[in-house]
Amino acid sequence: MPDPTPFDFSGYRIAVAGGSKGIGRAIALAFLDAGAGVAVCARGQAGLDALRHDADAHADRLHTQRCDLAQPDQIEAWIAGTAAALGGLDVLVNNATGYGFREDDESWLADFNVDLMAAVRASRFAVPHLKRSEHACILNTSSIGSFRPRTMGSSYAAMKAALNHYTRTQALALAGDRIRVNAIAPGSIEFPDGVWDRCKHEKPEQYAKVLAMIPFGRFGTPAEVANLALFIASPLAGWITGQIVAVDGGQSLRF
Repeated sequence: MPDPTPFDFSGYRIAVAGGSKGIGRAIALAFLDAGAGVAVCARGQAGLDALRHDADAHADRLHTQRCDLAQPDQIEAWIAGTAAALGGLDVLVNNATGYGFREDDESWLADFNVDLMAAVRASRFAVPHLKRSEHACILNTSSIGSFRPRTMGSSYAAMKAALNHYTRTQALALAGDRIRVNAIAPGSIEFPDGVWDRCKHEKPEQYAKVLAMIPFGRFGTPAEVANLALFIASPLAGWITGQIVAVDGGQSLRF
């Protein structure tokens, strides 16, 4: 489990789309550690089972459900199952990615369906529940790759840029319902069997090149992204909406 958190989310109902590994896993565990009820979806049952094991004493507040976030009907079923299991919904975290890093149609469609449309669909199905919450918040996981043009992973970056625009649009559209909408833009985050962990072993020159671009001199951790997620979802950020907040050790300053 993460280190003890200074936040108290007792009574909150949190939904994390794509929460079985990496950043999503850290966010789910952090909210559990802070006292919330948490619902997580992912495609693979093994990852969900591992998350439940890692939740340890908090597992009684964890609801897991398999869901292919590229499928609208499965997203609708997950949001409905989440609201039923938790008794409502206060915070939706759209964290999934299609990891489309090639230039073929398959990669573009994977990123369109998962990085962008899964967030659009989950938000659409969640809003009726969020309108009944006193703590309503949507948090999208973007990327610093969305900030400027890039030649590597252009489909991923383009869909994250679209997600940024959608975040701001929804923040404006939902402000009257007191639903805050923000996005976190992580830099290069390293965790076991993640993109940068594999790159370290398979493409050490690229790993070293990216590391040299980070002013803090190291890759970030999922827990550092989770810490920001908890702050943005907390009452301390109650007047923050429509923002794309980078957590990157200064990496985007050197683009």
